[in-house]
Amino acid sequence: MGENIRLSLKGIFSHKMRSFLTMLGIIIGIASIIAIVSTIQGTNRQIEKNLIGAGDNLVKVTLYQDGYTYYMDNGLPNGVPVIEDSTKEQLASIDHCEGVSVFRQRESYNMVYHLNTSMSGGYIRGIESDYLQTAGLMVKSGRGISDEDNRQLRQVALLDENTAQALFDGETPVGKTIEIQSIPFTVIGTVVAKEEFEPNIETMDDYYMYHQDNGGAVYIPTEMWPLIYQYDEPQSVILQADNTANMTSVGKQASDILNMSVSNENVKYQAQDLMEQAKQIQQLSQSTNTMLIWIAAISLLVGGIGVMNIMLVTVTERTREIGLKKAIGARKKTIMMQFLTEAVVLTSLGGLLGVLTGLILAKMISLLNGTPVAISIPASIFSVLFSMLIGIVFGLIPSWKAANLDPIEALRHE
Repeated sequence: MGENIRLSLKGIFSHKMRSFLTMLGIIIGIASIIAIVSTIQGTNRQIEKNLIGAGDNLVKVTLYQDGYTYYMDNGLPNGVPVIEDSTKEQLASIDHCEGVSVFRQRESYNMVYHLNTSMSGGYIRGIESDYLQTAGLMVKSGRGISDEDNRQLRQVALLDENTAQALFDGETPVGKTIEIQSIPFTVIGTVVAKEEFEPNIETMDDYYMYHQDNGGAVYIPTEMWPLIYQYDEPQSVILQADNTANMTSVGKQASDILNMSVSNENVKYQAQDLMEQAKQIQQLSQSTNTMLIWIAAISLLVGGIGVMNIMLVTVTERTREIGLKKAIGARKKTIMMQFLTEAVVLTSLGGLLGVLTGLILAKMISLLNGTPVAISIPASIFSVLFSMLIGIVFGLIPSWKAANLDPIEALRHE
């Protein structure tokens, strides 16, 4: 086999231009498939990242009514009790759940002020001391909200960077006072995400998905919620899964546990299934992507026909050589393997060059159009193996023809 490969490479490099033109169909087909697959995977990962964020694997479980998020402006829902510590322990024991925290939330709607400056958009959350750890936030300056703040009903608040910038315009907010619903709160710290995440916003849907979070956030002790809104409003839950793949199952189990104590048939807890949303968006373009791959595969068929054609020419050119080998005792199997090996080596080189060209093409597409790409190692390996298969399939007829030449007629060939 080693000798066959050596002879194959010698034959290929002795006719460089012819060999390259023969491989061109394979190169174009493989390069197209690699570029398409890389772009598809990059786009799919960007969709997941846009929906899921910086990989913190957070699942939010909130109240829904008739398929839509329940807003407290509609009034307090009946039959939705406050989440007890025992329920929280059940949530924490869910398989693949690494953290859980209970919170309350309302959109700000210009309820937050510092002097004459208001916070535009964003939200207010009433949190427990474990919320920051679960949500992947860390204190940048000052301190976080503690259990003591909740027990003592302290009027303190945390701000994220957007809110701090909007209300204080670059000044240090820690120690200063803001008003929420005309009630004063002392700022005790600012928080930032542990991992910075910048979503890729290309459409209006992307913009509306992120506009709330970009508007800023204010965090206060959850026990202070009745002071602002006069009621012990129903809570939401945030859970941290151990990995992205388990977010759906963690959210489903959490919803089932919370709904066991809900007696209102019109209102139910429901997880924000971001993984499912990502899959649905990805499936919308699946048929188009599949069609593009099949179109690219046509050039592989053309390339295979080109390989068969040039191998038939090679057999004709080397008829006397074949006759001589058979005259000194070479068997049909040996002759067939030699030409089959040459076809496989030819298409394998085309496959390798196609993979390299596809990777370069994918990078160029990314640079020119801003389209994210993700290199697929399995697709690259499969492409090379598939190119070898093309060599076997389309090299069989020329190899069979070479192996079955009559040695006497071959020696007489001019």
